[in-house]
Amino acid sequence: MRVVYIEAGKRPEVRDIGHSLKEMQKLVGGYIETIHPFNDTAVIVCNEEGKINGLPLNRGLMHPETGELYEIIAGNFFICDAPVDSDEFAGLSDMQVEIYMEQFKYPESFIMENGKITVIKCTDN
Repeated sequence: MRVVYIEAGKRPEVRDIGHSLKEMQKLVGGYIETIHPFNDTAVIVCNEEGKINGLPLNRGLMHPETGELYEIIAGNFFICDAPVDSDEFAGLSDMQVEIYMEQFKYPESFIMENGKITVIKCTDN
C-alpha cells in the first residue's frame, strides 16, 4: 500500500509497504497506534509508546480552526487510508499523497517558551 512516511528530522517520502503488522511496527519502531486528525479517512500510524520511550519529537498537529498545537508525534510515523467499510488499512490516493506531502513537508523542532510549546519549521533541509 502507498503511504507517506515521515522520519523525525527529515522530509516526508512516499513508500510502498506491505499490510503486515510486523512491517508496520518496524516502520514506527514498536507497537502501533492510530491517530485520526484529518477531515478524510486518512490516519497517522505511529509508535504507541513514542513519548514514553523518549523517541525524538517529529511533527506537531495543529487544530484546524484555532491553529493551536494539540499533539506532538514522537518517532517515525506514516499516513495511510483507513476506509470506514474495511478492517484493514489501504493505500493513499494521489490527492491524499499530495496533501500530506505538503502538510508535513518540513521537519519541525519544538521549544518551550513562557510555558508554551512553539513549533519551528526547519525549511533548510
